[in-house]
Amino acid sequence: MPTYEYRCEACGHQFDEFQSFKDEQLTVCPKCHEAKLRRLFGTGAAILFKGSGFYETDYRSEAYKTAAKADKDASSKTPAANAGTNGSPSSSAPATPAKTDAPAPKSTS
Repeated sequence: MPTYEYRCEACGHQFDEFQSFKDEQLTVCPKCHEAKLRRLFGTGAAILFKGSGFYETDYRSEAYKTAAKADKDASSKTPAANAGTNGSPSSSAPATPAKTDAPAPKSTS
């Protein structure tokens, strides 16, 4: 049985209602008792379970799962950013700052 989302056009009250496919659409708002209740369009024909026991990732598509696995495999096979092919730092790494013999600037307080 799906969960339908409703909104009252009179008071703006919005809520979810667990109903059978055979049940008639609700028309009266439970909060203000006006007959201005409308069922909102859902996200599609899929049934999504709401609550603390369900996770959004449970509904990932197979294409998403395949791409995520490929990304994970690719990132685990790449060497560290600063390591060369023989394990030493690469030549593009920044050098340590050179020491200068110039005196420190004097502060004028």
